[in-house]
Amino acid sequence: MSEPNERLRSLLAAVDPLRAEYREVEARMSDPSVVSDQRAMRRVGRRYAELGPVVKAADEHRRLSEDLAAAREFADEDESFAQEAAELEEQLAVVDARLTRLLAPRDPNDSADALVEIKSGEGGEESALFAGDLFGMYRRYAESRGWKIEVLDSQDTDLGGYKSLTFAVHAPSAGDPDQMPYGTLKFEGGVHRVQRVPVTESQGRIHTSAAGVLVVPDVDDDDAIEINPDDLRIDVYRSSGKGGQGVNTTDSAVRITHLPSGIVVTCQNERSQLQNKEQAMRILRARLVARAEEEAAASASEARRSQVRTVDRSERIRTYNFPENRIADHRIGYKAHNLDQVLNGDLGPVVAALQEADTADRLRAAGA
Repeated sequence: MSEPNERLRSLLAAVDPLRAEYREVEARMSDPSVVSDQRAMRRVGRRYAELGPVVKAADEHRRLSEDLAAAREFADEDESFAQEAAELEEQLAVVDARLTRLLAPRDPNDSADALVEIKSGEGGEESALFAGDLFGMYRRYAESRGWKIEVLDSQDTDLGGYKSLTFAVHAPSAGDPDQMPYGTLKFEGGVHRVQRVPVTESQGRIHTSAAGVLVVPDVDDDDAIEINPDDLRIDVYRSSGKGGQGVNTTDSAVRITHLPSGIVVTCQNERSQLQNKEQAMRILRARLVARAEEEAAASASEARRSQVRTVDRSERIRTYNFPENRIADHRIGYKAHNLDQVLNGDLGPVVAALQEADTADRLRAAGA
């Protein structure tokens, strides 16, 4: 049997420490101290789900490589082995590509749940209505994936749109990072532009307006960066509804300003001031983690920066053209004439194209 080639040795060497970690994580999942701690169990389960596909692909890669070497050894003596070798080569190429993709450096938060914030922009009431359309699109897409939506804060308008809306997306269990909320939705960050005839337009003219989307990982307290209470300014005020009408007789709404970064978070959906404060701190932690990672990426070499991912709401990433029923993602040149289906939750092909572009970029950065 021939020796494994250099690429195989390199791949398997990269898997060895992950395989050891996989065994450790597997043992921890039956540790009573972990089982009794829901947060710890969630973190361990998430890592187990990340490592599982890598170990499985590596095992399959090794098995196919050994079988291929054996088939080649006997191919000169028996023609059936030559045919088997050809089939094994095809199978190995598929597994090799999968393992290479799994081993490419990736965002460690891809397995996390997501926090999504939508803000209306230029376009007034029409922009607020479009923000509502985006929320409907994400909500229906999440439902099709079996994910749960949790609205954390919202400021709606008289016509049913949103000035701003923040919601969490939860997966029922840990899984493949490419199938988890943050690993899937993180590419939605940026400016979404809409071209259509607004309901407020009496002349039937097409208008252009926009809404900004920010997507950050919903991090656990233990995973988040430490926040100094002295760096916070916390204001409370009375919650308001449509048109500014008071809907609460107590000062339950909370506004938290993180002084060093200037990040401001408001929450008013809950009846309790304490609940609103907890939700606001949750959003603040997620934003600070995202900012720290963004700064780290900015200081990295150009070759290591993702060409797809963005959480910058100043970057126009996508256009929704209603007259042509067209959706276009400007980062990867994606175009399709099924806007009605996409807004109804069929976001899968767009997400898949973005993930594929991101994977290719990570592989280039890794020199694969």
